[in-house]
Amino acid sequence: MIEQKKGFVDWIWDFFASIKLAAVLFLLIALSSIVGTVIEQGAEPEKNLMFLKRIFGDALAPSAYRVFESLGFMDMYRSWWFITLLVLFSANLIICSLDRFPRIWRLVREPLKPISPLMVKTVSIRKEMRLKGTPEVVKEELRQALKSLGFGAQDSSIEDGGFQLYAQKGRYARLGVYITHLSIVVIMLGAVIGIFFGFNGYLPLQEGYASDIAYARDNTPHKLGFTIRCDDFDVEFYDMSDMPKVFRSRLTVIKDGKEVLKKVVEVNSPLRYGGYTFYQSNYGMVPDAKGYFILKVRGSSGKAVTVNRMLGESFVIPGTEIVGTIKDFSPALATDNSGKTFTYSDMMNNPAVYIEFSDSGKAKYSGWILKRFPSTWRLPDGNIVELVDYWGVQYTGLQVRKDPGVWLVYLGSGIMTLGLYLAFFMSHRRIWVLVSREGKYSAVTVLASASKNRPSFERKVERFIADLSGGADG
Repeated sequence: MIEQKKGFVDWIWDFFASIKLAAVLFLLIALSSIVGTVIEQGAEPEKNLMFLKRIFGDALAPSAYRVFESLGFMDMYRSWWFITLLVLFSANLIICSLDRFPRIWRLVREPLKPISPLMVKTVSIRKEMRLKGTPEVVKEELRQALKSLGFGAQDSSIEDGGFQLYAQKGRYARLGVYITHLSIVVIMLGAVIGIFFGFNGYLPLQEGYASDIAYARDNTPHKLGFTIRCDDFDVEFYDMSDMPKVFRSRLTVIKDGKEVLKKVVEVNSPLRYGGYTFYQSNYGMVPDAKGYFILKVRGSSGKAVTVNRMLGESFVIPGTEIVGTIKDFSPALATDNSGKTFTYSDMMNNPAVYIEFSDSGKAKYSGWILKRFPSTWRLPDGNIVELVDYWGVQYTGLQVRKDPGVWLVYLGSGIMTLGLYLAFFMSHRRIWVLVSREGKYSAVTVLASASKNRPSFERKVERFIADLSGGADG
């Protein structure tokens, strides 16, 4: 027989249909992903330099950084070589599947036939017994027993008045691996769409301010198509410590001049609008910002009012002629051993306002009022002044993401779940029940096979035999 010489297209097809190629590509993607996970992607150079110094030392870290940067590992998932690996792996999966799928599909679609004498010896499960009654009598009993096992049986006649029942289920389990291949391609397609058409950046917003622009990692402005406004920012701390418990932003979405959505954003509760997701990322103080002190003032009569004042402005306690004037502010007030106050942080960890009170123009008393210490709110004469907030001096840092391919990733994950279930938890099971006449009895031979988990199926066959034991010849 003359062997035909393969053409270029055949050579390409065979190359991409290779299982060895799949293993090599998968290994390269896995190894590069490990490096891309260890090295923070798109981060400031100083962060990765600090990491590389711990590995290579201070002297070699800059050279190592330049090597990794030249190889594209600082923004690996956008690099041409990583995208090429994904494309090659996808092509390999597709061609491998196309090369083998037609044969498997024919096997899946092929109906089960009565077992032939030659096949009897190849079946892995074989059980025999005798039942009272002729084949005509026990046929329906056997059919119902198979139905209780989950098989809808077909039948065919054999010699001497006997018959054969046969059935199968789980034949589509063979497709599990190909469905899984499809899911991987769908997931990678979604990832590539997200990389090239998505957005990953940040948006700093001062309290009371709005913006329709977010910024990419390289500080390139990105138009959102709508406006986000920060109405307020607040932090809760654990007990009396400076460890933040919850920090939240009250945001408003404005579209075409109208407020269309309000949302309180916390670390695990993002805002989603217009295909973008806004995550609470960080916060801080705006340098040299001038905000409003929000004070809740209650006079001895019980009447309370809320006042908004700036540094240097005054207010009157309800029901009295006592005037309070805001003189100073500290974002984080503390006291040393001598009783002297000082500011220990530029963050709003323990905000306090210094107020001087006077009555009819004469100084009455003064002191620090701390937001987190209610004991400082009560004045010597019983009036209460509570520091609610110093509004307008903090900013919220929002991480902004847009991933138009995420729905494909979710779809691929669902397809993968189905494929893995078919591949690992479903089994192609076949069963044949051969019945022949032995006088007034019926000789029953049960033959069965399973593509996976044969012991489990064998136990079910044994229970099937046990269910018929009431009619067996003892």
